[in-house]
Amino acid sequence: MDVFNRLRSTVSNLSTVLPGNPVTREYEIIKHVGSAGPGLLWKIFQATKRSTKEEAAVFVLEKKQLDRYSKRDREHVMELLKQGVAQLTRLRHPSILTVQHPMEESRESLAFATEPAFCSLANILGETENMPVPPPPELKDYQLFDVEIKYGFLQVSEGLAFLHNDVKRLHRNLCPQSIVVNKKGAWKIAGFDFSIGANNPQDPQPSYRSLNLEPDLPPLAQPNLNYLAPECVLADSNDTASDMFSLGILVYAVYNKGSTLYDANSSVASLKQCINKHLKHLSSGRLNALPEDAKEHVRMLLSVTPDIRPDAHQFSKLKFLEDVGVKTLQYLDSLYQWDNLQKSHVYKGLPQVLAQMPKRVALHRVLPCLVKEYANADMVPFVLPSVLLIAEQATKEEFCSVILPDLVPIFRLREPVQILLIFMQKMELLLTKCPPDDIKNHVLPMIYGALESDAQQIQELCLNIIPDFAHLVDYPSMKNALLPRIKRLCLQTSFLSVRVNCLVCLGKLLEHLDKWLVLDEILPVLPEIRSKEPAVLMGILGIYKLAMSHKKLGLTKDVMACKVIPFLMPLTIENGLTLNQFQAIMGVVKEMIAAVETEHRAKLEQLNSIKQEQSAAMEMTNPNEIVPGLTLSTKANSTTSNVYDDLGISNFSAQSPNASASKSPTHKLKQQSLSMEEKQRLAREQEFQQRIQTQPSLIPAKPAPTQPAHKPKDLTSTLINSNLASLNIRSPTGSNPFSGSPGFGTSPNYASSPAGDFSSAGMSPAMPQWGFQGAQQAAAPPMATPARFAMTPQPLNRQPQPQQQQQMNTSAFDNLLPRLGSGPPMGAPRPTLSQMGPPAINNFGNFVSAQPPVQNSTPSFTTPAKPLSKSEMDDFLS
Repeated sequence: MDVFNRLRSTVSNLSTVLPGNPVTREYEIIKHVGSAGPGLLWKIFQATKRSTKEEAAVFVLEKKQLDRYSKRDREHVMELLKQGVAQLTRLRHPSILTVQHPMEESRESLAFATEPAFCSLANILGETENMPVPPPPELKDYQLFDVEIKYGFLQVSEGLAFLHNDVKRLHRNLCPQSIVVNKKGAWKIAGFDFSIGANNPQDPQPSYRSLNLEPDLPPLAQPNLNYLAPECVLADSNDTASDMFSLGILVYAVYNKGSTLYDANSSVASLKQCINKHLKHLSSGRLNALPEDAKEHVRMLLSVTPDIRPDAHQFSKLKFLEDVGVKTLQYLDSLYQWDNLQKSHVYKGLPQVLAQMPKRVALHRVLPCLVKEYANADMVPFVLPSVLLIAEQATKEEFCSVILPDLVPIFRLREPVQILLIFMQKMELLLTKCPPDDIKNHVLPMIYGALESDAQQIQELCLNIIPDFAHLVDYPSMKNALLPRIKRLCLQTSFLSVRVNCLVCLGKLLEHLDKWLVLDEILPVLPEIRSKEPAVLMGILGIYKLAMSHKKLGLTKDVMACKVIPFLMPLTIENGLTLNQFQAIMGVVKEMIAAVETEHRAKLEQLNSIKQEQSAAMEMTNPNEIVPGLTLSTKANSTTSNVYDDLGISNFSAQSPNASASKSPTHKLKQQSLSMEEKQRLAREQEFQQRIQTQPSLIPAKPAPTQPAHKPKDLTSTLINSNLASLNIRSPTGSNPFSGSPGFGTSPNYASSPAGDFSSAGMSPAMPQWGFQGAQQAAAPPMATPARFAMTPQPLNRQPQPQQQQQMNTSAFDNLLPRLGSGPPMGAPRPTLSQMGPPAINNFGNFVSAQPPVQNSTPSFTTPAKPLSKSEMDDFLS
């Protein structure tokens, strides 16, 4: 509840005090940050100017704070305060608080605007009158650093020197309430309420009117007696040495956390007693809190004799103020008077000094001086290292609010090229500190500009650092902006080192990309690189190796077999390769071949197992056999045949029946390993085949022909037989002269019958060469022996029975056999005409229809066969 009450009180103060003051028309009040002035009557508010949005501070005095005093005292205090603000407005010096808007008075308040202020030195030392409740978080645990203290004293001494030597004016109330610390941390003199000018400013030794201290005046109407010089009370005189005494007490108070040498309790009489007690006999133990090199000079400043005290100029030259940090801050404040060469010397050594400075001093005191140089592009490369060093020490919030707004315009600069070089070296810092929107809008475009730069050094540095911050770049920017520029630079650059760095950069980026982005964007660009230097080839090889071996990526067998391996193989014979480089390329190629082989073999084995599961039972017969019962001899395979057999294309060429039949399932098992199910299936098939072969041949029963009751006389046969008898011609031995031609009763599906099989039909192998049967035989009934023509099935592989007597040579008719598409393969013997056998002829000289040959156990032969002469052969063929 307390918090809400305080907040309501603050809001009511702003609404009741400020709206009636004209200052609020030009300045927008933000928050209450501190207090300053006599009795800390002035409230300090953080504000911004409405027209320019510049930061400022508004000092407000509420008149109701003086209501406890009498009208005379209230008017006296108001007069002193107005006089002090007016005097402050007229003074302009780096060590004096700058007034931006003069004092405005309303019925409730007085107000004026100054440069941005943090608080007063009294607030830092622990005085909290007129402070907001609770105090600002910036003031919590706020401690002054040694460099801040020393440089603050230096600034105050410089301000006093300006007042004493140039303006001829005394301050006469130099104390922590009169010193304002601005937003940058600089100490500025204010509180000129009791200031007085010289009576004779033109004289080398001007005189000043004495300070009339009336005992009945309220504390607000007199200076802070704890800081007042002794002569102002004891001798009723004052000069520049009086301000130096106040400076000595100020040094003592700062090093003693706000405690003064004595406390006068706002009483002049008490002040006199303290002077006699503490100052005239000042012991060294009272100064133990001061730095060792400052004790002697502070003792001199606190001397009762004014002539012993150092003046402002001498104080600024004291040894204890000659600190490296103090000198650096002093140089930075005076750099606007120097030329570029002098500035460059200071900025070059600044990073070493910043490493020893506190972060607050560097951020709020040094940085503003460096930012002023952004307007001079030639000096930007000299101040950027220091700015980025301060950025490393700052938090992300401090970077975004204090450093980044001024850096954004510098991101767009391309000249001098050192600017890009410095940013590239600190790119990880920028990507870590900057918000995502600023990275996308400002930082990444700067990287793209560096890749498109003409400076080789900038390009190489950019390529070297891109992998370090790749994890901070979002995926769309990586895919659509960064990668295309790297690929274009790799293809178009004329510098070998830049091309190699492009390839190395792409290789390091692979782990930040996905598989398909690598396959679609990275790998296709590698064959387009025309350069074949060994360094380039090793860069390309590295990308392939990383893409193949990385667990997140991997190359498919199609990409390796169709694109990568055909591209890498010609690279192995490049002339510039060393042995190690050649071995590296061959090693990657072998790994890819092994990967393709393993993956594709697994696929084929899977497909093969599926086909075997879906295939039918093994073929029972050999479809390549043309003539049953014939065994064809095979020729020895030549080396050429073996080569083609090993290539696995024998399925596209004709095979011999014997070779096909000879391949048993056992032989196939040797070709490849079979599963248990496949072995069981083959065993069942073998058993079934053996069972078929051992079964007896089936003999179909042919019905006996019926004899007609009255058989008509065949006139044609009678005429032919009578003519034959008159000619007395004997039939040739062996077979019908027309047995070699197809269509005369010969069937390719059955084995030929031996010559003795025709004896039952009235034909004898001993007949003359061209004769037919005699008259006696011709007169025999045509169906005299029907039982001899009973047919029995022959086995498929039945071999022809050997001839016991010489048969006629019919090899000349072998070429008349038809060539079937499924005949025996090349090199296998064809059956001869004599092996085919003659067709059977009945008693009437007609050819018997194609039937299986009749089994004849006792063939009869009369006379040996007479071989055909050449003339007979010609007559027959014609």
